[in-house]
Parts: sequence; C-alpha cells; structure tokens
Amino acid sequence: MEKDNKKRLMLMQEVLEKYSDEEHPLTTAQIIRILDEEYGMKIHRTTVGKDIADLIEMDVDVQCTRSTQNRYFIGTRYFELPELKLLVDAVASSKFITEKKSHELIAKLDRFASVYQRENIKRNIHTESRIKPNNERSFYIVDCINDAINQGRKVQFTYFEYNANKEKVLRNDGKPYVFSPYTLVWNGDYYYVVGFSHKHGKTGTFRVDRIESTPEILEERAQPVPADFSISEYTKTVFQMYDEQRVTVELLCENEMMKVIIDRFGEDVHTEIADSEHFKVRTQVSLSPNFFGWLFGFGEKITLQGPDRVVQRYREMLEKALG
Repeated sequence: MEKDNKKRLMLMQEVLEKYSDEEHPLTTAQIIRILDEEYGMKIHRTTVGKDIADLIEMDVDVQCTRSTQNRYFIGTRYFELPELKLLVDAVASSKFITEKKSHELIAKLDRFASVYQRENIKRNIHTESRIKPNNERSFYIVDCINDAINQGRKVQFTYFEYNANKEKVLRNDGKPYVFSPYTLVWNGDYYYVVGFSHKHGKTGTFRVDRIESTPEILEERAQPVPADFSISEYTKTVFQMYDEQRVTVELLCENEMMKVIIDRFGEDVHTEIADSEHFKVRTQVSLSPNFFGWLFGFGEKITLQGPDRVVQRYREMLEKALG
C-alpha cells in the first residue's frame, strides 16, 4: 500500500509539472482523466486533494485557485522559463556540442517545462550553419581530464593538427605529451585544458577537441598549481588561449575604446588619461599572432607604443603581410 501511495504521488507530481502552469491550471477532473488515460491509474476525487496536500508538505510548490472547481498548477519550478531559454540558447549555439547531442540535451531541458511552455522555449537563434564537431569524443576527454584534476594526477595524450590536405597529423612526432592539468577553460567557444606541460617546462594550454583520444590518467602525482597562479589573470593575457612570451605593453587608445579594453582585460586594468581624446593602457599580454591580429582589427583607434622591440616585431609582421 505504501509503495502504491509513493507511486501515485510521483505520478501526480509528474502530471502537474507536465500539464499545468499559471496560465493552464488543472481541475480535479482533468487530473483524474490524465492519470487514467496516460498511466492507467484510477483514483477518487477526494484522493486528489489529499495527495496535493502531501506534495505541498514535501515542498513541491503546488498552487491552488479556489472556485466552484479548484484548479491546481505548479508555481516555482526547478528552472524558471527564462533560465531554460538561456540554457537552450547556450546548448544550441555551442560549437563544442555536436548537432545530435544538442537535440538530445534540448529535449531533456524541455522536460523541465510544461507542455504549453515548451513552445516558448523554441528559440530563434540561427545555428544551421554553425560549425559543430562530428563526434562526441570531446565529452569523454573533458570528463577524463576532470577526473585527473580531482585525483591530482598527470595525464598523457597525443595531439594533432591539420596539414594542407585536411589530414590529421600528430604533433611532437606522434609522441604523447605528459601534462599536469590545473583546470578546464571555456574560451571562444572551445574547451581548453590549462596546466603544466612537462615537455615545455612551463604553463601551457591544449584545445580539448584537438586531443586525439581519451587521455590516459597516470599514477604520477601532478605538478601542483603554483600558489600565485590565477586562471582569470591568465586568460586576460592570452588571446584565443595561444600562450607565447609574456610582456608588458603600452597602448594608446581613443576614448571610445574603453569598453573594448575593459571587455578584454577587465575593470582593474591600468589606464591613465593621455589627452582629451586618448587614454593609455599598460598591461601584460602573450605575444602571439592572435594579439597582433586583435590589435590590427582596431586600426588607428588602438596604437601599440611600446616596448620598442614589440613595436618593431609588429611592423615586421605588417610589412610581410603587405609584401
């Protein structure tokens, strides 16, 4: 009997979550009909009121509109509708998630809304031409790296790039990299693992979807995360996660570029007024081609002023491009 009562309560909650919301409350008769037609469970009218009282006692937010026919609906849900819309947008837009997996995840998210709210969850984001991966190995790679971080272990993996024929070519002559992972980072629509590269003897990054297969978790303890390492500071200095030599640069920016500088380096970036139309920025960056590409994109609005060797390197890159 107790087992039957628990099952009935679970089904009652499921019916309310699926078929009711503030704009579509259910009468006692409707609840009885749905339980009968969809679950083959027959109950008496008086049982509905008792079960709903039990659900409320269990902290399920069942609201009641009292009239000649009491009407019931779920009030506060695990996810509110705007939260579900945000999650659906993120899943649909992500380049990391395959098309198949996107549809599966969105279908699961739908279950947190009533059947009437599901129409509102359908989004108008254009994702058809979005470049997405063809297989789901990255999910398992992320999961493996996360386990290694929690266990404090090194990982070993092979890493590839593409040649001119669009063929995968293993880097490091096909030899595996040994890596002490610090953390996983979502940046520019890709997952990266940040940690200590034992081949290079310094902090480095690898893009997860370029790791050939699920890494091997080694028995060796990982290199500890440096006490002064800050992932937020690290990601401010690198562009698209390409980590090269780090240097403090000086930039001269038009005033309208302040929002761009804050978006890139954060509100605590060092700035000072240069004149009525410009301000100066002093910040550390990783001297990768991505930094210079970012800089070039703003033309004369952001000017590199120092140090001299960095200015010279930028000029040489521009001259080669013109040639």
